[in-house]
Amino acid sequence: MPIKIPNDLPAAEKLREEGVHVIREDEALRQDIRPMQIALLNLMPNKPETETQLARLLGATPLQVELTLLTTSTYESRNTPQSHLQAFYTTWEAIRHRKFDGLIVTGAPVEMLPFEEVDYWDELCAVFDWSRTHCHSTFHICWGAQAALYHFYGVPKHILPAKRFGIFKHYVIERRDARRPPLMRGFDDIFYVPVSRHTEVRAEDLPKDAGLEVLAVSNAAGLCLVHEPAHRAVYMFNHLEYDSLTLHREYLRDREKRPDVSLPVNYYPDDDPNQPPRNRWRAYAHLLFGNWINEMYQTTPYRIEEIGELPRARAA
Repeated sequence: MPIKIPNDLPAAEKLREEGVHVIREDEALRQDIRPMQIALLNLMPNKPETETQLARLLGATPLQVELTLLTTSTYESRNTPQSHLQAFYTTWEAIRHRKFDGLIVTGAPVEMLPFEEVDYWDELCAVFDWSRTHCHSTFHICWGAQAALYHFYGVPKHILPAKRFGIFKHYVIERRDARRPPLMRGFDDIFYVPVSRHTEVRAEDLPKDAGLEVLAVSNAAGLCLVHEPAHRAVYMFNHLEYDSLTLHREYLRDREKRPDVSLPVNYYPDDDPNQPPRNRWRAYAHLLFGNWINEMYQTTPYRIEEIGELPRARAA
């Protein structure tokens, strides 16, 4: 099934070239089904790139997804043209009366700042609180995951001695009953994930009574994926959504600022940045987002206005 995105969004042409079925707004109106309503709070500086990465994954599932792009009203992006924001984005204030099946909150290049010093922190906290009653499920990525855990549970972030950067081996945490949680269905025991961050959340800081379940970790990179079944919240500290060349572009960007930037580990063949990297995480990205959307579809009310009115799910 297709993903419905705003008419003329630049990401649409890229997705069509990749074979993703994109449906225009006027075409969607003629289809007699209820699409999954997903809001994307995009805090990344290069918003078109992030739109494409996430729309690619959302549009690969068997369900029709309608994507609403959100930006902050208390901070004006300097890296994305205002014409793009005005054409395709709205603010949370403008849609806070609506209900959504899902909310995705991206990372942001502010991880070295204390949370309270981020310009839009108060607005983001209001979004987090709103999501508990207006969104059936949430998916927080990188700094967005750190921020949500800090807001709800006071979980601190820790500054790393050096940027954790590259492709890291991760493994699925096996449960005592040997059942795979729905989010990890189909995952190999070992899988690879792009990592790019200066800070981390540690498992020992997660409150024991909050119902937070660690699903995937790395011996070298730490926590990767945490699930909160009671609130259907996902916390992903890394970047399965990244394109093949995203880390390459980050490496070139960082090297322009200082020449001693380390290569992303396990990324370039033979550690040669002149060779194109091989993507070893694409299938897991599709699998994780497909599992998330499928689980959301299985549990969300058909009448979207009932979201937030039904009892929360029990932990699986």
